[in-house]
Amino acid sequence: MTRTHKKQTRSILLLIAWLTLLVSLGGCNQANTNQQTSVENSPKAQEASQPSAKTKIVTTFLPMYLLTKAVAGDAADVEILVPPGTEVHEYQATPDNVKAIATANILVKNGLGLEEFLENTVKNAQNPQLVEIDASQGIKPLNEISPVETTTAAEKDHDHEHADGNPHVWLDPVLAKQQVMNIRDGLIAADAKNKAIYTANAAAYIQELDKLNSEFQQALQTKPSCTFVTFHDAYPYLAQRYNLKQVAVVQIPEDQLSPTDVQTVVNTVKKYKVKALFSEPGVDNKLLKSLSQDLNLKLQTLDSLEAGETDPQYYFKAMRLNLQTLAVACQ
Repeated sequence: MTRTHKKQTRSILLLIAWLTLLVSLGGCNQANTNQQTSVENSPKAQEASQPSAKTKIVTTFLPMYLLTKAVAGDAADVEILVPPGTEVHEYQATPDNVKAIATANILVKNGLGLEEFLENTVKNAQNPQLVEIDASQGIKPLNEISPVETTTAAEKDHDHEHADGNPHVWLDPVLAKQQVMNIRDGLIAADAKNKAIYTANAAAYIQELDKLNSEFQQALQTKPSCTFVTFHDAYPYLAQRYNLKQVAVVQIPEDQLSPTDVQTVVNTVKKYKVKALFSEPGVDNKLLKSLSQDLNLKLQTLDSLEAGETDPQYYFKAMRLNLQTLAVACQ
């Protein structure tokens, strides 16, 4: 073989060797790439890359939702079991309620015997990890701080409804503040990673409640012992806080007033020298309007906050309207 042929053969062999090496390196890189892609697509890797799910909180009815949402903010998902405007005292749970509790982390209730539907609903949900927060814990319940006149048909239901004391504590801004603190502490205990958020949100809302309390004190301090009649026994805490006197004619029929019912209201107005007659927003009771005209009393509205908007600021909006109503009616 000539020297020229030898050089050509050697060049060809070197070229083949280089090509083989390049192919080999390319295969290794491809394998590494495939391996990396496989790891990234693995279930564990996907799970680690996803943000942790928010804590799920269910609340019983609108006032508990407002206070809980104020504390939780966007750090947790908050739902309501009882649709706003639905009578919570006689509420019957639905399959959706059971499902909501079964998948929840936390349940916030008012307590004081208000949510009678809860016991069996929680039992049916079979959620052993559920944390329950009683927003009224530590609050001493009131019964009847002023005389309560009842219609004959309402006496039995009235006794049953308030077996654990009057539950409407959220209508006193000072007690609402206590409920916010109970909710805050309960959320922190159950969801410690969001402690800073819950603490800051609660502090801001409590500051607003303190301001609201001051507004009530200033507006009503010149109207001591103002007596009023309402047809929902929801305001004894508010009355006691600001030196008012609630005389409640509870559960008066909305469709038919018997002569006895009418006489009960008339006697109550005369007996206690009532200055105001209150219904609730959304209640169009022509019989009550007629009765108020006969008694020469203007029928006005007080809001128990069991219906309304789901913005936590609605609490202050509704309560300030209540304050305006009381201040005018008690002149």
